Amino acid sequence: MTLKRTFTLIAAAGLAAALYYYYGGHQTPEGQPPLASFSLPSFQEAFNGDATSDVRVVLMFSPT
Repeated sequence: MTLKRTFTLIAAAGLAAALYYYYGGHQTPEGQPPLASFSLPSFQEAFNGDATSDVRVVLMFSPT
């Protein structure tokens, strides 16, 4: 196998893995609530709905 063909196969496998990860569907274990989808307009509306003038911070943590 040539070097170009090897890199092409690795790139294709990486692309397939990325597509499966993002579009393959996600399931939660039994007893756990379903995954919530994140949409900016609904989050922004809820975040800005608070009428207080307190400082607010959004932190997003990753489990990895």
